[in-house]
Amino acid sequence: MIKQFSSIPRVLVASFKLFAVIAFLSTCSLAQAKTAKSGKWHEADFVDAYCQGEVEHVLADKTRVDCLTATHAIEYDWGKKWAESLGQALFYSAMTGKKAGIVLIVNPRTKDRFLKRLNKAIADNNLDVDVWTITNQRT
Repeated sequence: MIKQFSSIPRVLVASFKLFAVIAFLSTCSLAQAKTAKSGKWHEADFVDAYCQGEVEHVLADKTRVDCLTATHAIEYDWGKKWAESLGQALFYSAMTGKKAGIVLIVNPRTKDRFLKRLNKAIADNNLDVDVWTITNQRT
């Protein structure tokens, strides 16, 4: 009868396992460092950095307002999602009784295109929505 791995010393097997764990952790650390170095922010990073109210306020229907202040229910979103942000802001306003607000996260190249669309939709429908922009230099 042949025993598997009987000729491999236990110390060598343990060393290999330790090496595998260290290699895995090093790879994870490098991946995390690369992400941090790229400096890309997510929508939630902008909310955390700029909201001057309650972040992620949960409504009765389990939806979440990105930022709820004393006067506004504010939706933060990327420029290309301007239409979605308008719908969400209006819904959050209806649910909270606060004024609708939108923070559009834009890059300098596409800022005007998305902001014009959003402002036209608001003006043409006589909506009471405040709009702010944040320029994301890293997109």
